[in-house]
Amino acid sequence: MLIVLIAALSLAVLWLGTRAAVTASTVRSVEGLPTVTVQEGDTLWGIAMSTGDGGDPAAVVREIMDLNGLPDPLIRPGTTLYLPRDVPGQ
Repeated sequence: MLIVLIAALSLAVLWLGTRAAVTASTVRSVEGLPTVTVQEGDTLWGIAMSTGDGGDPAAVVREIMDLNGLPDPLIRPGTTLYLPRDVPGQ
């Protein structure tokens, strides 16, 4: 039983280590990027539409999610979000 416990713990540590390495390698630099503070009623889609170039905002939504490490498009008022640098008017 002790061997099974040690093996399971070792596998868990290896799994967590690989996830941390993947996360660290995919984090983009946000230094100097414009920001926006989420207001009540804001959505990522709305923010992307107001800051985008008038095209399909889906790409801007994905980029905002990637820049801010968001696992889903749910945002909360008071949160500061980084915006892509190539957003017009920023």
